[in-house]
Amino acid sequence: MRTVSFDFENPEARFKVLVNEEEQYSLWPGDLPVPGGWAETGVHASKEECDEYLRKTWTDMRPKSLRIALDGK
Repeated sequence: MRTVSFDFENPEARFKVLVNEEEQYSLWPGDLPVPGGWAETGVHASKEECDEYLRKTWTDMRPKSLRIALDGK
């Protein structure tokens, strides 16, 4: 297994926002392959821009299946 390190604090680093089937999001290094179970949202930007997208988009942290079970939606 290959170990990869990434400096999340590097101001020049590029990121992408991923989403899984439970509508949970992840900030992911832009040059790494997308792990299984995750898909790209199309957002490729600086950490700050990705964080802003996540703040606006991921407003309910509960997994989709739990939201459906509790809210019926």
